[in-house]
Amino acid sequence: MRFEGKRVLIVGLAESGKAAAGFLGHRGAIVSATDSQPAEKLATVKTELEKQGVACHFGGHPDSLFIEQDMIVPSPGVPWNLPQLEAARCSGVLVMGELEIAAGLLEGRVIGVTGTNGKTTTTALIGHILESAGRRVQIGGNIGRPVLSMVEESTPDTWNVLELSSFQLEAMNSFRSQIAVVLNIKPDHLDRHGTFEAYTAAKERIMRAQENGDQLVLNADDAVCRGFADASKAEVVWFSRTSSGGDEDGTFGAVVQDDWLLWKGERVTETTLPIRGGHNLENALAAVAATSLAGIPADEIGRAIQSFRPVEHRLEFVRSIAGVDYYNDSKATNVDATLKALEAFDSGLWVILGGTDKGSDYRTLRNALAGRAKACLLIGAAARKIEQQLDGRVPIHMLGTLERAVEFARRKATPGDTVLLAPACSSFDQFDNYQHRGRVFKELVASLA
Repeated sequence: MRFEGKRVLIVGLAESGKAAAGFLGHRGAIVSATDSQPAEKLATVKTELEKQGVACHFGGHPDSLFIEQDMIVPSPGVPWNLPQLEAARCSGVLVMGELEIAAGLLEGRVIGVTGTNGKTTTTALIGHILESAGRRVQIGGNIGRPVLSMVEESTPDTWNVLELSSFQLEAMNSFRSQIAVVLNIKPDHLDRHGTFEAYTAAKERIMRAQENGDQLVLNADDAVCRGFADASKAEVVWFSRTSSGGDEDGTFGAVVQDDWLLWKGERVTETTLPIRGGHNLENALAAVAATSLAGIPADEIGRAIQSFRPVEHRLEFVRSIAGVDYYNDSKATNVDATLKALEAFDSGLWVILGGTDKGSDYRTLRNALAGRAKACLLIGAAARKIEQQLDGRVPIHMLGTLERAVEFARRKATPGDTVLLAPACSSFDQFDNYQHRGRVFKELVASLA
């Protein structure tokens, strides 16, 4: 695809939008950009882009701006069915996501990782294993580097390990992962996709672009993942935390047996992992499968897993103060992620919940909280809904802000207890993103010491 002289509009100026503007401008496109936020909130971005010759529009999306383009590139955070995008399509304007632009330009092989929960940890773990084995690796996508910023440094022998969100995948048609990993599919982002079926269809696109000879790693313990197998052209490779058996096509590839992670019967590493929680056994199994398919020997995979350290904001141990442990799982932005975090502990929890509701059903948390939590400390816009749906199964304290919740936990928690930030909500009511929320939590905990 040639971009020289093309009028291109970037919609949304987060990291991927900035990367797309620079990428296309460097290739001769006439780039403009628009963001719904006011200019004063994006002053640094505005200055940076204007130095590159990008005309910027802030505070809304003028309809006329969309129609006069040859091509529009929405950032993943921009709804794919935004009315202005629909109108542009009807006028014949090409609307293309970042993955589609990168298709054919990103050299090397791609391991694409998606799912509702565990994507970041699994992506980082796969990258760590490949790097430890001496492979040339780039890690990006929905974490770290936008895909377009990885194009220039990619080579034919590069492994591009990408976390791919439903927002990225819904705009994708031809971007191909030679090894695709689907960890699990649970209700999430229903405020964006509308229905669980639409959300699942977005995730499914990772395998729709695969070809004969590619490989699809699926979680045999997840009902939706099992359903993906029938529609795949790729070779299906299973992993399972609960079964060491197999299906009608043969044995599962990566399993847990006798306190070991196995790959096709060969021991890889013991189940005592440096990352806490049973759900991380699933993530490790997925990484074992993907990197084994990439040609890494089992002993090298095992050593790399044991040297891996938890990713920030994913069940991250912050510190212990006066005998109380503090854990930051700000990335738990949906109910299933919070449930997995709760299951990593036995008792004595003070759980901080709340933020922006995404159409979630918090009743799912009742049993796990009742068996483990001393209390729930509710913050943010979703607090009342969470209180109503928990229905008195655990003591509730309406605290409003993260600062008040941390201070309350400091006063009430006793030695041996754990304070867990696992909000089950997005962060946008009070924070820029989940990273911002997690950093603030860690700063508040540090101030207690």
